[in-house]
Amino acid sequence: MSTIPYEPEFQQAYDELYSTLKDSTLFEQNPHLEKLIPIVSIPERIVQFRVTWEDDNGDIQVNRGYRVQFNSALGPYKGGLRFHPTVNLSVLKFLGYEQIFKNALTGLNMGGGKGGADFDPKGRSDNEIRRFCQAFMTELQRHIGPDTDVPAGDINVGGREIGYLFGTYKKLRNQFEGVLTGKGLTWGGSLIRPEATGYGLVYYVDEMIKYATEGKETFAGKRVAISGSGNVAQYAALKVIELGGTVVSLSDSRGAFLAQGEEGFNAEEISKIAEIKLVRKQLASLESDFSPKFKYIPGARPWVHAGKVDVALPCATQNEVSGEEAQALVANGCKYIAEGSNMGSTMEAIEVFENERMKTAGGIWYGPGKAANCGGVAVSGLEMAQNSQRSSWTSEEVDGKLKDIMVTCFNTCVSTAKNYSSENNSGLPSLVKGANIAGFVKVAHAMKDLGEFW
Repeated sequence: MSTIPYEPEFQQAYDELYSTLKDSTLFEQNPHLEKLIPIVSIPERIVQFRVTWEDDNGDIQVNRGYRVQFNSALGPYKGGLRFHPTVNLSVLKFLGYEQIFKNALTGLNMGGGKGGADFDPKGRSDNEIRRFCQAFMTELQRHIGPDTDVPAGDINVGGREIGYLFGTYKKLRNQFEGVLTGKGLTWGGSLIRPEATGYGLVYYVDEMIKYATEGKETFAGKRVAISGSGNVAQYAALKVIELGGTVVSLSDSRGAFLAQGEEGFNAEEISKIAEIKLVRKQLASLESDFSPKFKYIPGARPWVHAGKVDVALPCATQNEVSGEEAQALVANGCKYIAEGSNMGSTMEAIEVFENERMKTAGGIWYGPGKAANCGGVAVSGLEMAQNSQRSSWTSEEVDGKLKDIMVTCFNTCVSTAKNYSSENNSGLPSLVKGANIAGFVKVAHAMKDLGEFW
């Protein structure tokens, strides 16, 4: 597949997958699978549409809406909707491409897709957001359904927006069905869904720690740097605290809070962050409340400033760990890094992590987002199952299933990396290779069975 200079995010996701597949023995053992790469890398369908809506001044506004229906070999298209001014086809194709293989790793019957609009909800009233959601779904409803495409939330699309979108779908289609996930608990949502990505990330890393230390260590006593301050970061932080770790940082697009002593964030402080994020305020608004326990550094990400940490969890957005920041984490003794965000590390950073992993069994170990953060879409899949049954499961049931999925995902990544490794050492297996190969092979076998390649 030729370089696509106008789609840099998608090109990065494509290169990352293809390079790890080529660097393994997969194509040596299964030469016929390489011909699938150019097929699986083109979406089955891209829907692009105009969204016109009225602001509070009565003026007409227009945005671009998208749905990338990338691959349905394993089930209905599944992936979130993102409302953000940076949304474009390159970003959505990268996210949808990652989603194919991430969803495959959950073990559930879900294809991969992604969508959204270049709408910026910041500074907009509730009524403007409602009118935009209604206008967006008026077009999108033609292209989705519980057995066709089941969107979820993503950046700036939370429970409120899902409610507006679902209400519009129900009105236009005269059907109450599981066409969206992330719904309210009283109308078809699942317990643990808001917590799922953060919780699942920590469950995955807990397995990394146990594997690397032969069961001798857990999160207890670990210093953990986390970026972001949305749902994923908040619930990852709460689960780390529950398991005995210390969270030393949280951040947003404007800056980062760093712990100034041995004590990290507590549940009450994370609750304060959740409150301000709900009304779309910046972390800087808590500077006086958190000082002097935490230092706020404007314009910074945590990685260079966090000092000695054992675990790093990028939970903000793509490419938030650069090669230089990766080197800083290694220099500060970080042993584990796993992505709560999608494609959170640049290619240069991944190269640093993988090189350090191969130097010694005690080097840093990297868990890619398509495996480490698949808990969110896994519980979306569990919500789909509950909708189909017209039933609701308890928090304990959903959390138990989530943990089982993350443990199975980790074990699959490890075993697959070993089966297709060309490395001649007995150190830690490459989880990025394991995740990419396991997801790709599962999708490849389904596509071959369905006659989509031969």
